[in-house]
Amino acid sequence: MTLGVETDRLVAVLRAPARAAGLDGAQWSSLIATARACNLIGALAHKLQPPDAAAGVPAGAARHLAGALQLAARQRLSVQWEAHCLQRALGDLGVPVMLLKGAAYVMAPEPLGRGRMFGDIDVLVPRQALGEVESALMLDGWVSAKADDYDQRYYRQWMHEIPPMTHIHRGTVIDVHHTILPLTARNAPDPAQIVARARPVPGLPALCVPAPEDLLIHSVTHLVHEGELHNGLRDLHDIDGMLRGFGAEPAFWGRLVANAAGNDLAGPLVLGLRLAQAVFDSPVPEATLATLDAAAAPPWRHAWLPAVYGQALRPPTRADVGARAAAARGLVYIRSHAQRMPLPLLLRHLSAKAWKGLSRRPDEAEAPPP
Repeated sequence: MTLGVETDRLVAVLRAPARAAGLDGAQWSSLIATARACNLIGALAHKLQPPDAAAGVPAGAARHLAGALQLAARQRLSVQWEAHCLQRALGDLGVPVMLLKGAAYVMAPEPLGRGRMFGDIDVLVPRQALGEVESALMLDGWVSAKADDYDQRYYRQWMHEIPPMTHIHRGTVIDVHHTILPLTARNAPDPAQIVARARPVPGLPALCVPAPEDLLIHSVTHLVHEGELHNGLRDLHDIDGMLRGFGAEPAFWGRLVANAAGNDLAGPLVLGLRLAQAVFDSPVPEATLATLDAAAAPPWRHAWLPAVYGQALRPPTRADVGARAAAARGLVYIRSHAQRMPLPLLLRHLSAKAWKGLSRRPDEAEAPPP
């Protein structure tokens, strides 16, 4: 699968860092710009650290890469600090607090996401504990980032999380989930299964991280249900890293299939695995794909889906993006919402978003919910 000249070059160097040695000055400039547009500049810098891979890196590019490594290291420390703050804020509640996505990559026992850039902190707690978790976070300085009544209702009635919360002093954002997909989504995974298989975080007894199989499944599920793929290539790179790391254990694949098929996520997983294969040549046994295909609902087995997602993954600011990529992004956006909610609710929600957009004053910066 091709993603365009510039993005293909980035993927090629991420897969085989030694290929960077043959780049000229203009290609290095393009590589750095594309990596930054895809939020993969830190991952690229990490891949180019070994002396044999870093040989021949121009001085200007080396400065960008060194800065990216420093920022990634700073962000990892910030995530670790936030995890300790969550232990302090929620440790006395007696409820499991499971870290998701980037926070889980940092706190997992395995070395994951080296050089990765991080944004929000994502956690999952039991739905029946949402009230006391939200209250405890508010006492610790977190406030809701959504003041609009419609946004509050949208999140609390239909979504898989409460509205995002921002810390009044640190400015960090936390997303508190009670499941991994919206309550109105076509797939209905049971979060209790994921929590039951989770592993504790050493030294932080209130916190846990998903088992390797569930960590991968959640990353894939998030990617293929996401309507805007500005971080899509970064997330797919995360998935490729987990496939190469976790997949070295032969028993991993059987557990992966069992966990996905047993939790209504075979369809999202098979699409994500095929996409990782197509873009990063990720190692996935054909038997695994065949078993997941058999367990997946028909809409997830459409042969055209990986090609559409491949187009949509192109960074929208790059010169090699055309009308096909824009159309693919639009199709992915519509499809993601159709996967999230039934048509009547979808039309109602999109109408509310459109009305809010038309009626918002120029000085109102807050965006409507996804």
